[in-house]
Amino acid sequence: MSSASRKPTAMPLKDPGPTPAERAAVQDAITACRELPGALLPVLHAVQDTLGYVPPQAVPMIAHGLNLSRADVHGVISFYHHFRAAPPGRHVVQLCRAESCQAMGSAALEACAKDHLRIGYGQTSASGAVTLEAAYCLGNCALSPAILLDGELLGRVTPTRLTQLLDALETQA
Repeated sequence: MSSASRKPTAMPLKDPGPTPAERAAVQDAITACRELPGALLPVLHAVQDTLGYVPPQAVPMIAHGLNLSRADVHGVISFYHHFRAAPPGRHVVQLCRAESCQAMGSAALEACAKDHLRIGYGQTSASGAVTLEAAYCLGNCALSPAILLDGELLGRVTPTRLTQLLDALETQA
């Protein structure tokens, strides 16, 4: 077959790597935490605290900075529900799914939130306003069912109250 009759093959897309802001946040986290025992979790927390998520493009940097494999870093990020690989919505709603909250009606809150926002856990509403996340204990068992709304703990949340909160979040700019 002559070279003229061969079909051109697609060139693989180059990974863009982290943005300058992501690179700076990751480097700062590595510098601040690399000497700590079990430094990977503190680094991941620091990155997410700064950026709101752990960008997939940051995994090679973190792996190199801590002398770990990319698989090790990715494995921890994907194992723990707390870490996000994409930016969250403007508001984050975490629904407690621990035993006390389940006994007090968190399944109804879950159904309400998913139906109202038309998303599942780990997803963001179409408007970009709300990211819905599962939490596995918010430490507010006496006031079950509980949610964490942008870091504010709310207890004895009913589906009616949750709907009101979600409506308010969706309409905020």
